[in-house]
Amino acid sequence: MDIKVWSTPSCVQCMMTKKELDRLGIKYESYDLTEHPDKLEEFKAKGLLQAPIVETDIKVWSGFRIDKIKSLHSFLLGENHK
Repeated sequence: MDIKVWSTPSCVQCMMTKKELDRLGIKYESYDLTEHPDKLEEFKAKGLLQAPIVETDIKVWSGFRIDKIKSLHSFLLGENHK
């Protein structure tokens, strides 16, 4: 599964999200929203107004969401045991 974390510099919630993903061993690609203004506008149009924005093949969410990260981890564990 492709996982992208769109963040901004000096964003505490972004750092916390990446730290938790790392702790759980979840692989992701990290992108700086300030370098991709087109993506920033696309996310804003979808109502995603808080960094980080986490994109997976099946879900997108914004902000530090420990519940979503844990859910993603559980899903990935299940996928790996099929």
